[in-house]
Parts: sequence; C-alpha cells; structure tokens
Amino acid sequence: MADPKGFITTPRQEWPRRPVEERVRDWDEVYVPGALLPIVAKQADRCMDCGIPFCHQACPLGNLIPEWNGLVSREDWRAASERLHATNNFPEFTGRLCPAPCEAGCVLAINQPAVTIKNVECAIGDRAWEEGFTPPRPPERLSGRTVAVIGSGPTGLAAAQQLTRAGHTVAVYERDDRIGGLMRYGIPEFKMEKRHLERRIDQMRAEGTRFRTSTAVGRDVDAEELRCRYDAVVLATGATAWRELALPGRELTGVHQAMEYLPLANRVCEGDLDASPLSAAGKHVVIVGGGDTGADCLGTAIREGAASVTQLDIYAQPGAERDEEAEPWPTYPRLYRLSAAHEEARDVGAAPAADADARLFAASTLRLTGDADGRVRELHLTGVDAGRRPVPGAERTLPADLVLLALGFSGPDREDGLVGGLGLELEPRGTIARSAGFETNVPGVFAAGDAARGQSLIVWAIAEGRAVAAAVDQHLTGRPSHLPAPIGPYDRPMTV
Repeated sequence: MADPKGFITTPRQEWPRRPVEERVRDWDEVYVPGALLPIVAKQADRCMDCGIPFCHQACPLGNLIPEWNGLVSREDWRAASERLHATNNFPEFTGRLCPAPCEAGCVLAINQPAVTIKNVECAIGDRAWEEGFTPPRPPERLSGRTVAVIGSGPTGLAAAQQLTRAGHTVAVYERDDRIGGLMRYGIPEFKMEKRHLERRIDQMRAEGTRFRTSTAVGRDVDAEELRCRYDAVVLATGATAWRELALPGRELTGVHQAMEYLPLANRVCEGDLDASPLSAAGKHVVIVGGGDTGADCLGTAIREGAASVTQLDIYAQPGAERDEEAEPWPTYPRLYRLSAAHEEARDVGAAPAADADARLFAASTLRLTGDADGRVRELHLTGVDAGRRPVPGAERTLPADLVLLALGFSGPDREDGLVGGLGLELEPRGTIARSAGFETNVPGVFAAGDAARGQSLIVWAIAEGRAVAAAVDQHLTGRPSHLPAPIGPYDRPMTV
C-alpha cells in the first residue's frame, strides 16, 4: 500500500475521452492518447490493499489486483506486468472491453467511487508492450502431442497460448478470413483498435501456435476426421446462434441482426470494403436490445452518418446508485451507465424522442411495417411495466429504415456441421454439455467459452480458455497440470 491515505485524498479520475465532435468523425479509439499514464499512478494509490480483497472474487481470472496496483503506484512497470500476465493473457483486451466486475467488488466501492482497476490494467498492458516486457515465450521442448483449437476468440486464443507454452503443438482453426472472432469483427474499432489484436497474434505465432483461417470445421474440414488427426480438440466457437424477433414484419428488407451489421463496418476499417452494404448513412435506425452489442451498433451508426438512431431497452431505466436490497455489494449492479456511444448519441442529438441519450427504456416492439416495395419504414412499440406487460395507451411509432436486432445469443451454431458431425450432446438451453473436467461426451473433445457457458464477458472467456488448457494438458500428459485453472465449468458470477 503505497499511500495509506490515497483513497481519502485522491478522487477517482478516469481515462478521459476525446471530444465527441472529434471522435464521431473517425474510427480511432475514443480515449485521449497518452492521457492515462500521467494519472494512473495516483489512481493506483487509491487501492487500500484490503485484507480480504473482494475484487479477486469478482474477477474470474483471479487477478492479483492489490499487488499490481501497488507496483504501478511505485512505477515498477516490469513487476506489475509480470503479476498481471500471471493471471491474464490479454490485459490490453480486458482493459478496454471488460465492464469491470472487479470495480463493483472493490471494498472502497461500499461507500466511495471504486478504484479505476480497469484503467490501471490497461495502462500496464500498454506499457508492457512499449517497454518490451511481453516477448514471445516459446516452450523449451515439445511434448509431441497435438491439439486443435476451433475458434479464435478470447477463449480459443487463451487456450492455444497456454497449451503452446506448455509444449504442445497447437493449431487454431477459424472460419473467418482473419483471427480474432468477435474481437475482430464484432467489436468496433473505436472500442479497440485491431493493432492490439495483431501484436498478440504475432506473439503467438512466434511462440509456435499455428493458425488456419477461412476454415470452417464441419463444412470445409470434416469434424470427425479432424478429431482423429489430433490428440485433443478444444471447441471454442463462441455463442453464434443469435436470438430472433418473431414479430409481424420481421421479413421486411432492412431488418438485420447486429452481427450481420457490425462485421461489415469492421471490414470497412480493415480496408476490405469502401463502404458497408448495410450502412446507416442517412437512415433512421432503431436498435432492438439494450446491451453492449446494441451500444456498439449505436456508435457505429452515428459514425456512418445515420439520420437518427434510437435504442430500445425492455427494462426500466436503472438508477445511478446501487440498490442495496436488490443488488448488495459486491455483486455487479444494474446502474444507469453512460458508455462512449451513449455519450455521443446524447451530445449529437441522435434520438430526439428518446428518454435519455439514445435509449427508450421499458419499451417492447410490437410489429414492423413497410412500404409497397417491402422495405421497413416504421417500428411500432409500446411501453411496458416491470413485468414486461404492455401499458395501456403507451403505444408509439418510430421511423425506421434500418432495424438492428441485438437480442443476445443462445449457444453455438447447430447448423454448421460441427455439433452434428461430432455427435455432441447439448444442454437444454442449447450450449455444449461438458463434464467437471471440461470434456464433452466425445472422448478427447473439450468445450470452453460461450459455446458451453453461454453468452458471457471477456474475462470469463479468457478464464475458460486458461482453465480448459489445464484440463487438456492433464489429459495429454496423464498427470496434474502445472497450468493455472482459475475457474471450473460450473462456476458463475456472484449474485444475490
């Protein structure tokens, strides 16, 4: 604990964002470049080095948060990087993309603003690359065992890196043309520039991990044949089966899933396209779904030049303070949070009819109507009560030339030939069934990440990747693994 009074004398200060009018004109990250490092040491001083640090419990990775806070406070960046990378393969990803359940579990957050753990983590990750603290770590010797990892999102990459460093020969299969999964084509550039992803992939290649892109296992490669070629297979395909909106008008032109829309915008940023064929430019856009994916669509539509953008959230607008009865500390509370995209929508007046920023809360879609050519033109909605029941007289209509469905995901794609080709058993909710050792009903085939857990956070994805790597290593060697296993397959976030 570098400053025993830091949490008293130093107010919380977050990484400042660039001015809205500047950042909505480009796709660069929303934060002011170079503005984090000058403030982060004092922010790390606010950590109380608690005797029982609940931030550990709130983060599935088991990050040693008080330790690296203290090291950052003393500006010992090398040691801080070592402690952070001991539990997290990709802190520059989580420092940008995670909603920070660790901060909700911060003891200081009982009655004060929490320590800016996420910002400190990001600063360590970025400083580690700048100072060369993250060189490739190839294994000293190879085990002679081979592993196929199917899927290159955070779970697949974490599992592959851990297994490669343990000496196994690992090949990562990705159905898209580039590595990264949702981090590549689902996360907009303004939330995480892809250069952060590229340098990790380069690091993994230098360590010996092999990558096979544009290869859909189950279609391009027979799933059972692949299983026979490797000593173990890790399924980390993610939860790609999106939830539908079964309402009148769903068939109209201009109604699309969020994950049809976002990848095209990312491909524009990659240079593959001059313009997205689903661009929001000049259109009235309505996003159905109040989560992070919906917010990603919001920020993307604003940058594409939408005429208006409205986001519908079926839940009532949450308060600014934690409800201690319903969501006591240290659980992650549902609060009114202003993401960068919502801040932009508020300041540019993207949705004049919205309750707050671009959001309409307690709103449920009734139907979609279109013109004579079958193109969507209006979205009809109603206000709902706490039980999601329509409120009489609360119907209204929004102009809609583009409707984006951001309703979440139910599990892996069951039509791609992988589930059927391997004969995998599924849970009733559609996820891949697995044992306490992460193994499926097919010997030698393991499942991890959203494909087995269901839609979750990036920290849970990385934790799953690290844990399944330990299970696979034990399976291959026949002895307890030295690799860390931060979670079990049935562990869940803290709830009431």
